[in-house]
Amino acid sequence: MKREIEVFDYTNEIMKALKTGVLLTTKTDDKVNSMTISWGTLGIEWSKPIFTVFVRENRFTKLQLEKNPEFTINIPYGDFNKKILGVCGTKSGHSIDKIKELNLTLETPNAISVPAIKELPLTLECRVVYKQKQDEHEITEEYRNAFYPQDVDSSFHGANKDFHTAYYGEILSAYIIE
Repeated sequence: MKREIEVFDYTNEIMKALKTGVLLTTKTDDKVNSMTISWGTLGIEWSKPIFTVFVRENRFTKLQLEKNPEFTINIPYGDFNKKILGVCGTKSGHSIDKIKELNLTLETPNAISVPAIKELPLTLECRVVYKQKQDEHEITEEYRNAFYPQDVDSSFHGANKDFHTAYYGEILSAYIIE
């Protein structure tokens, strides 16, 4: 069962969880993939609720988003297995099926094609309404050096060499799976 929510009534819970990690889930064809993120913004643009995610150029998730510009944000709410965030933050969808590996329960979405994940029940269903690649020349030198060192192999899961594309997702549905 899903309990519909007003997303901004849960701003505090969403932003606190984001600091330690939430899942960004995508789906292309029959492949569902989740990636742990701790960068994102919740706000309003074009008079719509928006969740913006930032995805590095070399990530499997970016390929998924380019093929299907929809995503869910899956947020811990109550007790959950922290291993989920660990695996989804260190393994690539290129090489493993994280959903199967973690035995996650996919829930049918309300408004998009990407499922929710029961184990992280606070869910935002989003459709990309704008995307933009970061302009590396507009990032301060301090942040460029701290977050984008160029001497790191970008294939490593923690690689910081690649810059991000920002995907602005209009929140079409928000709920808690109960």
